[in-house]
Amino acid sequence: MNSFTKHFTLTNKLLNPTHTSFLKKLFLRAFAASSLLVATNATAQKQPLNHDVYDDWQSFGSVNISPNGKWSIYNVNPQEGDSWLYIQATQQQTPKQKIHRAEKASITANSKHIVFSIKPFYKEIKQNRVQKNKKDDKNKEEKKLTKDTLGIYNLANHQLIKIPEVLNFKLPEKNGDYVAYLREVEKESKDTIKSKKKETFKKLVLRDLKNDKEVSFDNAEHYIFSENGDYLAYTIKNEKKKNEKKEEKTTENETAEVEKLEAVSNEKEGVYLVRTKDMQEIAITDKDGVYSKLKFNKNSNLLAFIATHDKEKEEIKKYSVNLFKTDNQELLRFDNDLNGIPTDWVISENYTPEFSENSKSLYLGIAPKKEAKDTTFIEEDHAILDIWHYKDEYLQTQQLVNLKRELEKSYLSVVHLDHPNRLIPLQDEKMNYVRLVNEGNADFVFGMSDYGNRIEKQWQSSGMSSYYTIDTKTGSKKEVLKNLRGNVSISPEGKNLVFFDRESSNWYTYDIASGNVTHLNKDINVSFANEQHDSPDLASPYSLIGWTKDDASVWIKDRYDIWEFDLKTNHAPKNMTHAYGRENKISFNYLKLDKEARHIDTDKKMILTAFQENDKQSGFYELYSKQNRKPKKLSMEAMSGHRSLIKAEESEDYLFTHQSFIIPPTLVSTKNLKNFTALHQTNPQQKDYNWGTVELIHYTAQNGKPATGMLYKPEDFDANKKYPLLSYFYERRSDDLHGYEAPAPTPSRLNITYFVSNGYLVFVPDIEYTEGYPGRSAEEYVDAGIDYLKTFDFVNGDKIGIQGQSWGGYQVAHLITRSNRYAAAWAGAPVVNMTSAYGGIRWSTGMNRQFQYENTQSRIGKNLWDGYDLYIENSPLFHLENVNTPVAIMHNDKDGAVPWYQGIEMFTALRRLGKPVWMLNYNNDEHNLIKRQNRKDIQRREQQFFDHYLKDAPAPAWMVHGIPATQKGKTWGFELVDETP
Repeated sequence: MNSFTKHFTLTNKLLNPTHTSFLKKLFLRAFAASSLLVATNATAQKQPLNHDVYDDWQSFGSVNISPNGKWSIYNVNPQEGDSWLYIQATQQQTPKQKIHRAEKASITANSKHIVFSIKPFYKEIKQNRVQKNKKDDKNKEEKKLTKDTLGIYNLANHQLIKIPEVLNFKLPEKNGDYVAYLREVEKESKDTIKSKKKETFKKLVLRDLKNDKEVSFDNAEHYIFSENGDYLAYTIKNEKKKNEKKEEKTTENETAEVEKLEAVSNEKEGVYLVRTKDMQEIAITDKDGVYSKLKFNKNSNLLAFIATHDKEKEEIKKYSVNLFKTDNQELLRFDNDLNGIPTDWVISENYTPEFSENSKSLYLGIAPKKEAKDTTFIEEDHAILDIWHYKDEYLQTQQLVNLKRELEKSYLSVVHLDHPNRLIPLQDEKMNYVRLVNEGNADFVFGMSDYGNRIEKQWQSSGMSSYYTIDTKTGSKKEVLKNLRGNVSISPEGKNLVFFDRESSNWYTYDIASGNVTHLNKDINVSFANEQHDSPDLASPYSLIGWTKDDASVWIKDRYDIWEFDLKTNHAPKNMTHAYGRENKISFNYLKLDKEARHIDTDKKMILTAFQENDKQSGFYELYSKQNRKPKKLSMEAMSGHRSLIKAEESEDYLFTHQSFIIPPTLVSTKNLKNFTALHQTNPQQKDYNWGTVELIHYTAQNGKPATGMLYKPEDFDANKKYPLLSYFYERRSDDLHGYEAPAPTPSRLNITYFVSNGYLVFVPDIEYTEGYPGRSAEEYVDAGIDYLKTFDFVNGDKIGIQGQSWGGYQVAHLITRSNRYAAAWAGAPVVNMTSAYGGIRWSTGMNRQFQYENTQSRIGKNLWDGYDLYIENSPLFHLENVNTPVAIMHNDKDGAVPWYQGIEMFTALRRLGKPVWMLNYNNDEHNLIKRQNRKDIQRREQQFFDHYLKDAPAPAWMVHGIPATQKGKTWGFELVDETP
């Protein structure tokens, strides 16, 4: 057993609730087990976390493994600052190379090179952003931001080549010999006239990685490799001649006129092809125009692209799809005169042409012809308004949110290349989407429409949709499923639809050829709908996993196990995991490690992830579908991260990230999924801080049902002391028992690690809901958990606070109207008045909120008129006179989920009632804080708020005196004062 495996074994015991009394001892042993792991000095006095540590806390970014499995690459990113790229032998612990600021790394298909972008320093990027935001500094010359540098790392000799001023790069998918990149290059000129602004152009460079030879092409715009790397296609866009004059500010004694350098190029606009093996260029077209959306077919002998030859100033341009054949260099053009295009429809410039896998068909986008703006229109002479109509399929708010997307929407059509003079429309404006079948080879496509059922989605989240097959030869449409509330998948070869009917909670298959419908899970005494579903909406299914070869069967998951349903014969359904999951409360999931595989390969070993519901352990099992035996355990650990597993294409080498609340994210490699080699562990600085532990607790809810929660304790926990307790809640969270909680300025949820490090206990209960009574459900589980914990001597029952965000913020608001248990409360973006929120808008989507209250998270189960009493009972606003708990509210004026007037209603009501209340509105920020400076700010205020009420610390000035508008942006009120709020 290697040291890392020993460490995991110890960690397994470490986080088992039955071993919590030995937690500190095992923690020290475990961390001493490997030089890579965080070391802990048992005798040293560790410092608590502070708000200055966040920026340096690390996480893994992109992680990849070479096709041959020998090399691993991964980014380690601080929360704020410059990233590091590590290049490392997969089976070795010592990194071979560490490259500062390298990102977007890709490994070539032959595993010989790594190509990446080296970003400018973060401080330069930030400074440039600050300069752009200085509205009062318009005349100051903006600091030029350095472009990326291209890095090419040779895995054979470990040499690194750097190429400056690179905008982007691309690699062929199936060929490791080439890289193409686009540079921004300054024009050379003999003109001695000085100019503040340098003239530049884009240069495309094709590099042969075998011999480092390069060829370049000026004024390139778009480019793409064929899949096999035989060709590089690119477009040229010339800058227009300029002869503009610009006056400079001068002194009394100096007057100067500077003429911009002319941007002249001898290169013609058009589309060009480069044959990579000899770097020879082929002109596909050199006609002036704008070209885009380049796309090769799978065999690299066809290239499609979009073109327009209209002038740039034209508002409505005509576009065409062009098809180039590399073998005979024939160029075909499909434009708006093509037979079959509907009247007043045109070729769309917004859809990238797509070939069927067999290259017999070309799929393109069409769209209704746009109307040009009336240039005689004078806005001041006309009303500007939105008209809301009760028969509109979408609310005006939804229409406006989606306006840009709708204006750019394309509708699928097809040209069969054996009849290139005819286009067949496959989608109309009533069809939500259309999907290719069998990679475009099938003689039909698959479509979905909720037309006619869209209005009901205002209140019914699980709306009805109908499904169609559309013949690619005729465009004729056949309805195969009508008004289904459920989930539908089409098999890879297009032989079957498999669908889950949410109304009956059953799986069915529809045979495309015969039209027969078969009930798949008939007579199986296991639910395939979410067994823990606790809202008024129809339950969702567990996942459809995939299909076997030739669409012979489909694999579907229940809560624990994986089932195979035969689609070709009358064979009975088979439990592939032999009920082992249900027997042991282990939930299995199939890991698709070959991203290109269309089917589950039943001839090979399959890797399953496993999650144990009772103790939240997770790990790997293997399954051989042709062996009639239960899954075989490979490893199970008190850790998380197993679903991040990736596999090398050509070897049995795996990578994944391991972590727990105690163990920082650690990248490990393995060949057998039993023994692991630690490649890199983040956050070595964690050893210097008082961290924490976590354990499951079990208690009885007020309704008599068994309840579960998580209890976080400081690492230096002393059972003889009394600790203040904070409770954070949001639905069910205990499955995250082994998740890593990095200290970070959070979007507005509780910063658990910070508070635990600073001497708080944190309780996170799971909440199970009763329809119609979401507030009472919170009481039953949160209050009962608090009362249970108060029986322990180490809990200070007079110093308990609660914190929640969004749905959790609502529950905070409700709980303080029903109980005086809490010494302080913090509610982020709470709904307090369900009657006004019911008819409100989720501004981020434009959707009405009725569905949420009737059927989803708010769980009332009735509309406002039928359930009036329930809306009143569950609205804290109508019970705020009962509040005796000081409360802070965060609600921001750009909240797109919960209208911020909900926070205002709560604040103004409590203010009217004379209750201690504060409200934070982070200007122009969202439901969950986006801006990092705001996230940092709220951490300090939340800590000061709870420290005052739960630790008797002095209050900050912002709580005692507030911040007047006249002092906004001048003072923040963090200083502590000797007064009470």
